[in-house]
Amino acid sequence: MTTYNLALIPGDGIGTDVTDAAMEVLAAAAKGRFSVETTRFPWSCEYYLEHGTMMPADGIETLRGFDAIYLGAVGWPATVPDSVSLHGLLLPIRKAFNQYANIRPHRLLAGVEGPLKAEGFDILCIRENTEGEYSGAGGRVHEGKDNEVAVETSVFTRAGVERILRFGFEQARARRKHLTSVTKSNAQKYSMVFWDEVTRELAAEYPDVTVSHMHIDAMAAKMVMAPQDLDVVVASNLFGDILTDLGAAIQGGLGFAASANINPDRTAPSMFEPVHGSAPDIAGQNIANPIAAIWSLAQMLEHLGEAEAAAAILTAIEAATAKGIGSRQGASSTQEITAAVIAALEA
Repeated sequence: MTTYNLALIPGDGIGTDVTDAAMEVLAAAAKGRFSVETTRFPWSCEYYLEHGTMMPADGIETLRGFDAIYLGAVGWPATVPDSVSLHGLLLPIRKAFNQYANIRPHRLLAGVEGPLKAEGFDILCIRENTEGEYSGAGGRVHEGKDNEVAVETSVFTRAGVERILRFGFEQARARRKHLTSVTKSNAQKYSMVFWDEVTRELAAEYPDVTVSHMHIDAMAAKMVMAPQDLDVVVASNLFGDILTDLGAAIQGGLGFAASANINPDRTAPSMFEPVHGSAPDIAGQNIANPIAAIWSLAQMLEHLGEAEAAAAILTAIEAATAKGIGSRQGASSTQEITAAVIAALEA
């Protein structure tokens, strides 16, 4: 039986609540299939307040030896600015381990009512995760003075754009063979025109995949008006970040929004996390929806090669939501949803 070594970073707020729920589901899913050894790390905003850093200096090297990383949530803005918590933990992990593909699935689960009339959509958003608008290139000059200047430079490399688009083409080929590349090349005539050019170059290698080009504003409208027409969507770091929150909204809310930070080359561990944030106001109250966390767990197992267990978890989630358990925000407790998913797994 295969044993996986999993690094757990519950983080802040409801991150602990949903991580505990996901680990209960993982234990149920693993029975008879594989085993998991977990190591918890206390890296969080609380850790920052005590140590002055979000994780120790050797944090990245500590994580490098694990098969995967599971993150609950990071952030407690009342005590630590988001710019500190984000740049001190999440972003360094993504970049250090070359987790350049951020994958977020958007579809309505059984029993979940979204805000749109549209049903039956199944969108896989793939966001470039290590460069682009979040490269961190820039600075501030004359701080605090009337002539203060802030410069933030987007960085798009051919290697970075090509690999995320190629990853998207491969995902589209395995699904419904339709890829939509999202840019704003009518206004950004260097970086986004470059992205469009690379997309067209790669499209020649994938003649079986239909390619659409859309501007970010038109894409936002498309996700609201006709999400059922979309299959795989590939976008830059910033555009992908925005579109995936919209995707979460049309699938019923952030409580259903799973994500995977993937190193497709498998040269380092990948990281899996729900994207709902830490929600400090409801932490520890047993009311956080753990479905996004459990769905992220399924993504992790699929990446590790445990496709059967991953599929079983997704089936169990839908068995619960089909009964109305976890299908509406606040209607079921964290414990009730977790128990329902485990019961479906063991049925």
